[in-house]
Amino acid sequence: MNALAQIYKHNLALLTDLYQLTMGYGYWQAGLAEKEAAFHLFFRKHPFGGGFSVACGLSQAIEYLKDFHFTEEDLAYLSTLTGNDDKPLFDQGYLDYLKEMTFQCDIDAIPEGTVVFPHEPLIRVKGPIIQCQLVETALLSIINFQTLVATKSARICQSAKGDPVLEFGLRRAQGIDGGLSASRAAYIGGVAATSNVLAGKIFDIPVKGTHAHSWVMCFDSELASFETYAKAMPNNCVFLVDTYDTIQGVKHAIEIGKQLRQSGHEMLGIRLDSGDLAYLSNEARDLLDEAGFPDAKIIASNDLDEYVINSLKQQGATIAIWGVGTRLATAHEQPALGGVYKLSALRDKDGQWEYKIKLSEQSIKISNPGLQQVRRFSGSNYFIADMLYDEELGPDTNVIIDPSDNTRRKHMTETDPFEDLLVPIFRAGSLVYEAPSIHDIRARAHTQLATFHKGIKRFVNPHSYPVGLEQRLYERKTELILKARGFA
Repeated sequence: MNALAQIYKHNLALLTDLYQLTMGYGYWQAGLAEKEAAFHLFFRKHPFGGGFSVACGLSQAIEYLKDFHFTEEDLAYLSTLTGNDDKPLFDQGYLDYLKEMTFQCDIDAIPEGTVVFPHEPLIRVKGPIIQCQLVETALLSIINFQTLVATKSARICQSAKGDPVLEFGLRRAQGIDGGLSASRAAYIGGVAATSNVLAGKIFDIPVKGTHAHSWVMCFDSELASFETYAKAMPNNCVFLVDTYDTIQGVKHAIEIGKQLRQSGHEMLGIRLDSGDLAYLSNEARDLLDEAGFPDAKIIASNDLDEYVINSLKQQGATIAIWGVGTRLATAHEQPALGGVYKLSALRDKDGQWEYKIKLSEQSIKISNPGLQQVRRFSGSNYFIADMLYDEELGPDTNVIIDPSDNTRRKHMTETDPFEDLLVPIFRAGSLVYEAPSIHDIRARAHTQLATFHKGIKRFVNPHSYPVGLEQRLYERKTELILKARGFA
């Protein structure tokens, strides 16, 4: 079932900025609404100062586009909007146009779970300019946040070095949708499970959880609380041991663990949620081992992220499972990806593509023109470079050029294997893509990360993976820049 429909049970055509509708009105008034255009969704800089990002959110984008239409209720609301003269903002003819409009765009996208880099189009939208414009905001909202959290998740899981990571972020997430989207993206990025039960139901993510401090505080003693919990949930016993005194809490868990064993069950482990996690985990490990519980896991939580986990690993902490909440679900130190959506071409009256470019005083903000595709080249062990080329011009050589420094170039041989990353999703508004399961997407992310050199995965001063423009596209972009600045 459509996940968005399960969450919202409401059409989402109005999930847009007002200026998309006002521009659409302008196109309609000028007779340009059906003019064919091409837009690309991309980001300019990796989040978290990192060297890679993980594309995420495409499945929700597909669900949104499949059901894109304006309802009678939507149009009735739009008819109430007024301008500064208190007259209707939109003519009835425009609202009638929106009522009859059916989605007709071609959509190409990079599959979820793919490792991606700045300026690479994650989604290309081609079709009537009014439709391209109306879907912009929702696509950015969906792709930006999930790509951000999937990337954060991948970084955290890299720091855990194979230990399971659990996502515990719902209670601190940015609202209901933020919590659900974060749980989905975190799973794709690599976490083993979530505490978010609704996300588990909707997205088929494994769910895990134990008990809180309040459970312990409800009883006369910590020991009684553990004993009661063990009787209620003998097959799910992980005891939170830091409500009063952590070391004593571990001893209480061991005592109840022995009772569990006598009844044919096994204590799964303990959870640490405060204090010196390195020291306490080692003390707890010694106590558990000496008591005959070498398989009991030590789970840690408490404002963890990739940096804290990496530090605890270096300190020799004996933590086996990591519960990460706030700093994952909110992408703590960088709350937005900064993805953008730019016009790159318009079809002229003769049916030819007229390339468009956005200029800026900052070279990083100068957009790329054309109908872009990303070609990823492979070496013997790793991916070696990505080429952005224009599908109309076609790749002329296997040389890529850094658009910010044309002396920085990389040449791939004719025998280097390659893959074009953007694949067809919609054609003339009809879905032609079968979205993989969330588990397959997660596996793709894992495989992708393993096929990049470890240098791009460093947290500090990561290696810059080569991404550049194919020579013809580079030359076309240069021509457009010079022309726009009056030098050609």
